[in-house]
Amino acid sequence: MILSIDQGTTSTRAIAFEVSDAGAFSAAAVSQIELQQHFPKPGWVEHDAGEIWTATLQTCREVIRKAGGIDRFAAIGITNQRETAVLWDAQTGEPLHRAIVWQDRRTADVTGDLVKQGHEPDVQARTGLILDPYFSASKYAWLLDAVPGSRERAEAGEVKLGTIESWLVWKLTGGRAHVTDATNAARTSLMDLQTLSWQADLATLFRVPMHALPEIRGCADRLGDCDPALFGRAVPIHGAAGDQQAALVGHGAIQPGEAKITYGTGAFLVANVGAEPVVSTNRLLGTLAYSVNGQTAYALEGSIFSAGSAIQWLRDGLGVISQSRQSEAMAQSLPDNGGVYLVPGFTGLGAPWWSPEARGTITGLTRDSGPAHLVRAALESLAYQTRDLLDALAADGAPRLERLKVDGGVTANALAMQFVADICEVEVERPAFQEMTALGAAKLAALGVGLIDRLDIAPAETPAVWTPRMDTATRSRLLAGWKAAIRATLAAAEPIPAQTDRP
Repeated sequence: MILSIDQGTTSTRAIAFEVSDAGAFSAAAVSQIELQQHFPKPGWVEHDAGEIWTATLQTCREVIRKAGGIDRFAAIGITNQRETAVLWDAQTGEPLHRAIVWQDRRTADVTGDLVKQGHEPDVQARTGLILDPYFSASKYAWLLDAVPGSRERAEAGEVKLGTIESWLVWKLTGGRAHVTDATNAARTSLMDLQTLSWQADLATLFRVPMHALPEIRGCADRLGDCDPALFGRAVPIHGAAGDQQAALVGHGAIQPGEAKITYGTGAFLVANVGAEPVVSTNRLLGTLAYSVNGQTAYALEGSIFSAGSAIQWLRDGLGVISQSRQSEAMAQSLPDNGGVYLVPGFTGLGAPWWSPEARGTITGLTRDSGPAHLVRAALESLAYQTRDLLDALAADGAPRLERLKVDGGVTANALAMQFVADICEVEVERPAFQEMTALGAAKLAALGVGLIDRLDIAPAETPAVWTPRMDTATRSRLLAGWKAAIRATLAAAEPIPAQTDRP
């Protein structure tokens, strides 16, 4: 068996996977704990790293118990919310500040200044990433500035920096391993995509001491051994990948030209582009697909910051639904969107717009508009944002996809998935087993310990498939309305110029 730790934005989950002699994976036990979100200021998002560790311990112990004991497990794999930054004390292992979450926009002025200084072309050419507060480097610098004395202590090796998987490996190994995998390192703005190594000049640019950074390893490498006091035995930690790359592996979509999108809190399109990195000219991100046993595959990625979080807002913020699953029936009560569009820029807009100052916008309201229109507009926004990413991918020279593999909680909504197929003009394939991120981490760990010898194993169950059925005129009309809503959102995010000839 493989113990897969899936530490996400809204929950921490552990899954025990049984691996058959034929290389098939089946989930034998699951445990999950929701994660509290902290929003201290507009645009700021934080997590308690200590809470994450406690939940990881609890879910792992529960799964081990359910699965029959620690002796059944060959390895541990980890997948995680990417870019989220943690600063901790190397002696005590205690976090020195709440973790700064990937959605957080507090360093927008820092990355904006670097853009104005002309650094973006070089950073993008080397890391694949644009300059944006989304990525870890500016978060690291903010943490070091916010915690008194931490910069000096980092230079002395007394404090450590890392993303969530680094934090978890440190805690799991009792502080004996400070490591990261290449896919997570690729999301910091500090790693060169060609050499898979930290770059001193980039660390200087972002004011991040290299002494505090973890060692970069491959996705199926041995990251360390679990402290036997935690679970009763020193199980090897033998695989890690950021959640979106892990989902790509989970789907078995590891050949050039294959792609998946995960609809979670955000939504993330990852398209495998092969053995050489591609620098996007259409505001997508160059990144790793995986790095395994000396072989590296690259990807283009489009990041949507608000997907499932738009449904959560309808539930928790507006109270128009009491449970997320009510959204489908409520949206189906209308024949169409009534001209109402929701651009869910709650924490800015990601690809291909990259507007950190954008905020959520609703357009097209009339006296006939009601709660159901907002629900439908929120669901439809998933498809429109996906279409924007696929258009950018095609503009970067990738062939337009015929089939898009999907996973994530929102994919349970058949109305939303049919609308994605219709708006994007692509077949949408949803696997029967939804936990692709956890499955991907399990596959990497299983490869690392020799339980399997390849990653391109698709889930065995028959998937659900939606095919496009919308006519061209309707699609064009709806997309025109969406583009108008995007223009309004971007215009509202821009400073209003001084006008002397009008009030």
